[in-house]
Amino acid sequence: MTSAIPPEPKRAALTVAGRRLSFLDFGGSGGPLLALHGHFGEGRTFARLAGELGDSWRIIALDQRGHGFSDSSPEYSRTGYVEDAAAVLDHLGIHGAVVLGHSLGGVNAYQLAARFPGLVHALIVEDIGVEVHGDLSFSLSWPHRAPTRAELAEELGPSAGYLAEAVREYPDGWGLAFDPKDMDVSQQHLNGDHWIDWLASECPALIVRGSRSAVLGAEHAKEMAFRRPRTRLVELPAGHTVHETVPVEFAAAVREFLGSL
Repeated sequence: MTSAIPPEPKRAALTVAGRRLSFLDFGGSGGPLLALHGHFGEGRTFARLAGELGDSWRIIALDQRGHGFSDSSPEYSRTGYVEDAAAVLDHLGIHGAVVLGHSLGGVNAYQLAARFPGLVHALIVEDIGVEVHGDLSFSLSWPHRAPTRAELAEELGPSAGYLAEAVREYPDGWGLAFDPKDMDVSQQHLNGDHWIDWLASECPALIVRGSRSAVLGAEHAKEMAFRRPRTRLVELPAGHTVHETVPVEFAAAVREFLGSL
């Protein structure tokens, strides 16, 4: 039985086009699994999954451009995100990883498989579709800095709960580990019809949908699974952040899929 206690990861980085890309390596003697978070997130969101999977897989969790401890970027294009992920795998000498992505990271994952098929052995896509129409402009009202952590949380209001891991102390006060303006631009680039990329790869794939998700509809998820060979769909009792809401059930679904490869 695996332990849910997350291993202590090693933080490392590489430089891509003059920008620092930071990532966590949770170790493990098994095959490599590259994990890509969603908007507002960072690699540490997959610590619980690393604990649940134990030593059976080597989880590498990237802080994607403009998130966490990675540098911001002058652009947030689809190509930019995908090439960042490819650069991390190349930096580590990995050619054939399972790539897991939540939301933004899910699109990045299946576009990585479409554009660099030799790098991706299998896909796990968490609660994101191939016709994306999101809007993150609400984040533009979030404060840039606050004198204390408590005051920042108060100004963030209801959003403070899911942003707790993104709070940082800076020389000029407390703020978030990303710029909301970057997130808004990133979402605009993410929006669109990505069926061509979804259907371009042939590796095994798992779609994990939250049954209460307002992001990935049930019928859309079923169509994704139906139209793409070697693709299975699992629904779990959660909203959009399945890996955080039901971490044990999410890990079990991931473990079962990984065991089938």
